[in-house]
Amino acid sequence: MVEHERNGPLDLLTWSFSRITMWLPFFIVLIILYEVVLRYFFASPTLWVNEMSLWVAGGIYLSAGLYAMQQRSHIRIFIIYDIAPLWLRRTFDVISTLCVCIFAFAVVWGGFGEAAVKFIRFEKLGTAYDPPLPATIKPLVLVMMLFLALQATSNLLRDWPAAPWVRKAFDVLVTATVIGLAAWTVNSLFISPPENLLVPTRWLVGIAVFLAVSVAIVVVGLVRDFNRTPAPVAEIDEIEEEAEILRAQVGAMPDQTLTGNPPKPTV
Repeated sequence: MVEHERNGPLDLLTWSFSRITMWLPFFIVLIILYEVVLRYFFASPTLWVNEMSLWVAGGIYLSAGLYAMQQRSHIRIFIIYDIAPLWLRRTFDVISTLCVCIFAFAVVWGGFGEAAVKFIRFEKLGTAYDPPLPATIKPLVLVMMLFLALQATSNLLRDWPAAPWVRKAFDVLVTATVIGLAAWTVNSLFISPPENLLVPTRWLVGIAVFLAVSVAIVVVGLVRDFNRTPAPVAEIDEIEEEAEILRAQVGAMPDQTLTGNPPKPTV
């Protein structure tokens, strides 16, 4: 797999945490194998493996959508898009980005109150293992939707690409957004926490580390790529791509050969 170019603070943030998430399916396989061995060889099943696998899989599902957006590998319908002229394709991309942003805003606006209550009370699943699945997955949905909208906008500005000052202003906005969210979270959880905050200390420490790493990543990405202009994305079909590779390797070739219809030999 050839990954898409990383450019700017948001791409670096998405790519960095996706590297951690990519190991989580292997973790699920390991704990399920552990459960199978205990259950069928020692007749001593666990209480936590099934719910832990569901918990981790939920996080993978949410973060995978963000990575797919950054890699431009999400599902798209090309029947009309490919035959449209360039200006109409740009219009389609702008409309689709607006739809993503509107949907993300609606989800965050409508779900923030419930997610905050579940996290503050550190609501658990209510089973024998009792993981804090509602307290973690609900806020994670909102966070991923916010960054999904930002990533879609970032892709739009880089793939065409936009004017350098527009791209730079967006990168500054993303960095300021991450720093602002981190500062707001620190104030809400550490400086002026609510009286009914039930989040365990180890979770608070983990959140603090996560916020510090996120801020460091976006600052590094902003400084590294501030004056770097990304290459525009050009989507070509497989035949044209193979033709370009052949031309680069052996020089000019007849169009009939490249399309699979070689000319008939002359006697």
